[in-house]
Amino acid sequence: MPTTAAELLHQEARYGASNYKPLDVMLTRGEGVWVWDLDGRRYLDCLSAYSAVNQGHCHPRILQALTEQASRLTLTSRAFHNDQLGLFYEELCTLTRSTRVLPMNSGAEAVETALKVARKWAYQVKGVAPDRAEIIVCAGNFHGRTLSVVSFSTDDASRDGFGPFTPGFRTIPYGDADALEAAITPDTAAFLLEPIQGEAGVIIPPDGYLRSARALCTAYDVLLILDEIQTGLGRTGRLLAEEHEGIEADLTLIGKALSGGFYPVSAVLSHEAAMGVLRPGEHGSTFGGNPLACAVSRMALKVLVEEGMIENSAVQGRRLRDGLARINNDAVREVRGRGLMIAVELDPAYGGARPVCERLREAGLLCKETHTHTIRIAPPLVIDADTVDWAIDRFTTVLAQG
Repeated sequence: MPTTAAELLHQEARYGASNYKPLDVMLTRGEGVWVWDLDGRRYLDCLSAYSAVNQGHCHPRILQALTEQASRLTLTSRAFHNDQLGLFYEELCTLTRSTRVLPMNSGAEAVETALKVARKWAYQVKGVAPDRAEIIVCAGNFHGRTLSVVSFSTDDASRDGFGPFTPGFRTIPYGDADALEAAITPDTAAFLLEPIQGEAGVIIPPDGYLRSARALCTAYDVLLILDEIQTGLGRTGRLLAEEHEGIEADLTLIGKALSGGFYPVSAVLSHEAAMGVLRPGEHGSTFGGNPLACAVSRMALKVLVEEGMIENSAVQGRRLRDGLARINNDAVREVRGRGLMIAVELDPAYGGARPVCERLREAGLLCKETHTHTIRIAPPLVIDADTVDWAIDRFTTVLAQG
């Protein structure tokens, strides 16, 4: 049996599909903001599994909820009721001020669910003619990699070789309210967007953009769908990123940190009018809403709130962002972000973000590059001030190496 990092990497290359290009580190253990490799070397996790472990690695209270529920009942399918689902529904609705929840497993499934609900709503409620419903999306979006989702991606790598694509989508520039209004027609069912575009490089729209989008969707009878799978559950210093502009979406998509990294769980949050179009047999999932997922998610939400992680995200995110912005190095073109969702944009002349991430790994930080010149930084929300300062010092040193 392979035991060394080199042997395990060879095993991955021999048997696995080549659909990822991870940094050269083999992790074996995690606790809080830290992870360790097979040689016992410790790293600060600055990606949090794309915000799936907002609560920190192996949070003890979530782990206890997982093991206790796993010893009783894990899966029933939705053919039967289970004693965790209703509790999960009520606690999630109360926390997010929603009226209906539809649980799924992955973020992409939540997106696909919202697309189906929006189309069904357009036909049954808005009165759009059959098979004519359109959904407006934004350039630079990332909502997953299912076939329907890549059909409206503007990333060539996500689309190349996967056609023919699902019709019914119209793409507009991100952050442009005038473009949104111009794109709306009587057949428009919904407007789908990320409050902050994460995969695109932590792109923050202009102030007031989400409020304008909400007002336009209300005025033209269009559903507003916010994909908060990465931005939600404390990542931006608020429970949901929509709160920064004081709006509420018609459909809000959450996932990743909904289970604290222990289990794949996602959900579509909605008001009665949108979700009310679904009837038994029209949509579902064998694992969606299973008792293990519900018990884990209930505790993941509880620790997020009770342990002050959302507030800590705002405080430490500001400290980290300001510290990175003070780095006096021509390689840094821009530092942007909200809460603990931060990007460092490098000058193209500096040689790209991937080599910098490799040097950061050697310095004990694990970050992720995106779109060639951007480094994404998103540590768990339990990070403290001393660790933030430690990270800033290492960024400063690595960037100074040229």
